[in-house]
Amino acid sequence: MDAHAYPVTRSEAEWRKKLTPEQFQVMREHGTERPGSCALLHEKRQGTFSCAGCDTPLFASTLKFESGTGWPSFNDPIPGSVETETDHSYGMVRTEVHCATCGSHLGHVFPDGPPPTGLRYCINGVALNFAPNA
Repeated sequence: MDAHAYPVTRSEAEWRKKLTPEQFQVMREHGTERPGSCALLHEKRQGTFSCAGCDTPLFASTLKFESGTGWPSFNDPIPGSVETETDHSYGMVRTEVHCATCGSHLGHVFPDGPPPTGLRYCINGVALNFAPNA
């Protein structure tokens, strides 16, 4: 993680206690879950997807769509909930998406999504919790 100060901070030991080993690898070590491996990929109820690390609401279900990539995809985040930075890993240049509250890696955003934004926020499902609307 970078030196940016986030509103929610934890030690490595605290993160390891809070997150599963897969969540830790994805969210704190910038990993990627296997495509098609997360139940939230097929979540179709109305509700809110939040950060598994700090519970910050990140994406409304109304902006979720099926991208065919194997990861939950969204047109746009809840305003102010995520930040982005250039990711040069694996010999590629991509735009990384992380939680603005705790800095956890969520996934990447690509300019190949459907209207209205034309963006595809491709998010690791293990980095998300889902709360259906009451």
